[in-house]
Amino acid sequence: MPDGAVKAMSFKSHHLMADRFITVAIHTYEKAIALRSLLESENIQVEFRNVNIEQPVVSSGIRVRIRENDLPLALRIIENKEIFSVDPSQVSQANPAKPVVVPVDFSEKSVDAVMAAMQIASVHKTTLVLLHTYIDPYVAGNLQLTDSLSYEISDVNTREQIKSTAETQMRHFSTRIKDMIKRGDLPAVNFKTCIVEGVPEDAITEYVRLNNPFMIVMGTRGPEKKESEMIGSVTAEVLDKCRFAVLAIPDCLQDATCRMNFEKILFFGNLDQQDILAIDTLHRIFPGNGTKVTIAALPSKKRQYGRNTAEAAKALCDYCRQNFGGYTFDTTNITRENAVDEIKALESDIPFDLIVVPNKKKNIFSRLFSPTLAHRILFLSKKPMLVIPV
Repeated sequence: MPDGAVKAMSFKSHHLMADRFITVAIHTYEKAIALRSLLESENIQVEFRNVNIEQPVVSSGIRVRIRENDLPLALRIIENKEIFSVDPSQVSQANPAKPVVVPVDFSEKSVDAVMAAMQIASVHKTTLVLLHTYIDPYVAGNLQLTDSLSYEISDVNTREQIKSTAETQMRHFSTRIKDMIKRGDLPAVNFKTCIVEGVPEDAITEYVRLNNPFMIVMGTRGPEKKESEMIGSVTAEVLDKCRFAVLAIPDCLQDATCRMNFEKILFFGNLDQQDILAIDTLHRIFPGNGTKVTIAALPSKKRQYGRNTAEAAKALCDYCRQNFGGYTFDTTNITRENAVDEIKALESDIPFDLIVVPNKKKNIFSRLFSPTLAHRILFLSKKPMLVIPV
């Protein structure tokens, strides 16, 4: 058969498939109307069959039909109606579990953070909250934020305009996330959006305090860009103020979706009971299967000159091996005086893919003059970092 005839038949077959309607569901009239509204909101053409024209409400067995080539997309939408529904209340009703909160500024860093958060939420069968903050220009004037959330307000004159702009951007961002779910690029996780007014780090901290999330996932800059932003980093401020686990995703990470299955974890510990609490939180967030955890022992000032550092490290490892299945443990030591240099060396020598730092709450003066270990690692590492308050 000539090539032209083959191509013509192939084109004809494809054309027939595009035009052919098939039944995707059989419903009562009310449910058929709801399904048609849902599918048409996602640009899928729908037609009904077996409708009683005179009394459509009493019709039974209405066939909801779509074009055959729309079937994969339609099935993905039908199976996850809560995500694509126009009624946002269905999201909270569908899953009352504690959500993963993702602060967003609509940048590519935010997309990376959402990708990572959806992997986590999918494993734990919970939901997402996309949280955006904006600042009242009458209070802030011209202000440039840094790191995870940035917003230019010099061209906006009123609070209403800023809020309207934020709402429009959030709708576009939400549509982008939904499109990624429809394509199968992201797991089908229910999410809702929230826009609040306030300074980002304060607004985020207050929101999570009131809503008690499972954890927070934030995008952050790579170390090359962070060096000029060591003061005023939103992510760093949230790490210090927030009393929930925070996962920081650097923008230099190549693929946030496939990096959430961590195989090698570097855990910074003080060799005390708080390490056990932090490892327990780590294990609940990332259960792991054959995950190797290296405990970098940074003894507290009370312990570092004692004789029992080695015994404490061994006791901690023994306890963890018995109580945290799916993990293996070993230890290494770093000195407090050369901590930053030794952390850089560890990052080069050990091919770990997640840093975990237990973070003790400090007052504002301590944070200014003696930044926490989490603060310092945030600015020098290219790896994702999980900060666990203790």
